[in-house]
Amino acid sequence: MNLESALPEIIREATGTASPLRRCTPVGGGCINKASRIDLDDGRSFFLKSNPRALPRLFESEAEGLRALRQAGCLRVPEVVATGGGRDGLPHFILMECIAAGRPGPGFYEKFGRGFAQLHQQALADQFGFENDNYLGSTPQPNQWTSDWVRFFRRHRLGHQLKMARRNGLSDPQMDRLGQRLLDRLEDWIGHPDEPPGLLHGDLWGGNYLCDDRGDPVLIDPAAYYGRGEADLAMTQLFGGFDSSFYPAYEEVHPSAPGSQDRLEIYKLYHLLNHLNLFGRSYFSGCMRILRRYGG
Repeated sequence: MNLESALPEIIREATGTASPLRRCTPVGGGCINKASRIDLDDGRSFFLKSNPRALPRLFESEAEGLRALRQAGCLRVPEVVATGGGRDGLPHFILMECIAAGRPGPGFYEKFGRGFAQLHQQALADQFGFENDNYLGSTPQPNQWTSDWVRFFRRHRLGHQLKMARRNGLSDPQMDRLGQRLLDRLEDWIGHPDEPPGLLHGDLWGGNYLCDDRGDPVLIDPAAYYGRGEADLAMTQLFGGFDSSFYPAYEEVHPSAPGSQDRLEIYKLYHLLNHLNLFGRSYFSGCMRILRRYGG
């Protein structure tokens, strides 16, 4: 049985309501997974991502992040319907609510910025980390619960990526030396302010949010964990895709503490190192610029 023919039963088991499949329409935009819109005869629609060679627990960890963000209730997040596959000949998959797309109107980015700040302030945990490890893109992201933010970020974020760069042959002695000096001095740079662990999207760039048909922001494709909000905000500044009005709105709810610009640069380094490990040496100079400034 292929996944398409299995979908009506999967949906019936997940929702309690049966309906024949009307059509399965491929959706563009994905570079790793196959994406499709699923329409049933009873008028319901779903969004499906599948991959016969998905990384271990890739879709399950995505579902965990989506559920955590949705439970926080600060911004719209698609509801996860089911995950599965990997046996009975079915590819790995995640099935979720299909959200009709709209266009950002006036006030969209202000609402987005305020909701994002509320997420960081209101959805709290006792420690830094997450219930399970997950992925940043296709890079494994360790999330072991840790009581200290600097220790968490040193070991499970920067240290993890620097080790991968060495293992992948993408670093050099200077990067290794500067990276270790930054790890040794990390308390000086990100030890303050003393904030509780807030829920982060983990990978919020311009391709990981939508505007729905009501004009509201929607979070998708998370690499969720509990951390400090600036670590999330840093990714929004790396590759564009956010109107300038997003940031003052964020600040209204969650004002930045002194030294934020330096901390943001260090948090950006985590994502630049990840891009180095995923896509190669074109990201080396960007990593070295930050390492020279803060590890020199």
